[in-house]
Amino acid sequence: MAVAVTGGIGAGKSEALRAFARHGAAVISSDEIVHELLRDDEDVRAAIRGRFGDAVFGPDGQIDRNRVAERVFSDARELEWLERLLHPRVIAAYLRWRDELARRPDAPALTVTEVPLLYEVGGDRRFDVVVVITAPTDVRVAREIRPMQDREPRFLSDDEKVERADFAYVNDGTLEELDRFVAGVVEELTA
Repeated sequence: MAVAVTGGIGAGKSEALRAFARHGAAVISSDEIVHELLRDDEDVRAAIRGRFGDAVFGPDGQIDRNRVAERVFSDARELEWLERLLHPRVIAAYLRWRDELARRPDAPALTVTEVPLLYEVGGDRRFDVVVVITAPTDVRVAREIRPMQDREPRFLSDDEKVERADFAYVNDGTLEELDRFVAGVVEELTA
């Protein structure tokens, strides 16, 4: 069964993904896939160099994600360009990962993918189940290092995500409470 975990910035999606892994699910993060693409995909690296120049590369020759973020989160056209470059590759990577796991004789019962912009890009149709993690704004702001105001407007509201999801959790407590929620989801989906 293919499960997506989504939610707003700083809501705790990554912690939920780690909890799914602790409870036996195979997990992958869209953010990790993006990091791999920026590091290893020569077509992506060449496109970014062509668009932004050498200024977004560090002394080690790697793309400096913070420098790219500074450019794209302050310019909607640049962000749209970057998403057009990366999103199809991210989708292809997690679908390939799921297909590879499904072909194994010991295929996991659950594959869980963290997808921040799931509903916003129509990605929910690629999953059997959607889990939304939310948190009050003050909690999310306290958890997030990079300012959210430039990125947050692109997201659907938490209320709309919760309405569309199969499972939802308000992550304003402890990691143990989040873990218990995930354990319950895993138990229900694998029963």
